[in-house]
Parts: sequence; C-alpha cells; structure tokens
Amino acid sequence: MRTSLVLLCLLMVTLACSERRASTVELKHFPLDALEGLKAQTGVFLDSEISADGTASIRIDTDQPVTIPLYEFEDVNVDDAVLMYQARVRTHNMHGEVYLEMWCGFNGKGEFFSRDLETPLTGTTNWSIESTPFYLQKGQKPDFIKLNLVVNGRGSAWIDDIRLFMKRQKAA
Repeated sequence: MRTSLVLLCLLMVTLACSERRASTVELKHFPLDALEGLKAQTGVFLDSEISADGTASIRIDTDQPVTIPLYEFEDVNVDDAVLMYQARVRTHNMHGEVYLEMWCGFNGKGEFFSRDLETPLTGTTNWSIESTPFYLQKGQKPDFIKLNLVVNGRGSAWIDDIRLFMKRQKAA
C-alpha cells in the first residue's frame, strides 16, 4: 500500500512537471560566410581569417557609434512564443559596448526592440555567444523582424553564426 502511494505521488509529480514542455525551433540561420543578403553594404567586411566557425565572419571597424543592419525578413509566422536572436561576437580594442539588437514590427502598432544590454562586450574579447529575447504573447505576430549589431563606441567587432530561434511552451 505504501509503495503504491509513493509511486502514485511520483507519477503525479512527473505528469505535472511534463504537462507543459518547451520546444525550441531554429527559424533562421545565417553563417555569415559571404556578404550576400546582408542589409549593410558599407562599413562591413568579410573576414576569412577570423571566424567562429572556421569559414568567415563579418568585421566592423569604426571610430564612432554605429548600428549595423544585418538581416530583415517578413516570413516568420509565430506568436505566443519567445524569439531568441543569437550570434557569436568578439571585439578588439573596443572603447564602448557591442551588443545584439532585434526589432519586431507589428501592423498598426509600431516597432519594438530587444537589446542584449545585460552582457555587452567591451575591450578585447574572444568569441562569445550573445543573445537577446523578444517575448510574443498570444496573437502578437510580427510583420517583420530586423537583426542588428550595435557598436556603441569605437574599435573592431566581429559577428558570425547568426541564428533566430523560437521557443514555445506547449502542452505535453
């Protein structure tokens, strides 16, 4: 009897914990091995010597703050989820901060952003996986998404291996 009660309790806890599981799906992947498709055509350089994935990356050298528009797309049909913009970023002699920025536009409501201000890079750093989330409630479907790299200072920054993930809570 006691063993059955313990097993029943364990089963109830397991079911309660697994009732809602998160599922993560990669929506977009930009390896940055070429400049094709990149929004910014000035101020960025393809660097085949320094790369997080061994092929190439995008390098930005600047003596003033700049926002680099990387990608913009309209073909993402999601709501009631968390969008996660992730990339590998590194810096050299950065006097200021470098961080990811994602904009989502909603028809008739405007544009809203998410910035990775909790872990900006500064100085000289090795490759680091940076990310910023955008929380969508049920019925909030962005008409477009923009992915940027913000260099709020002067120095050099590299970005590589950009990914956009969707994490959705779903019933088990």
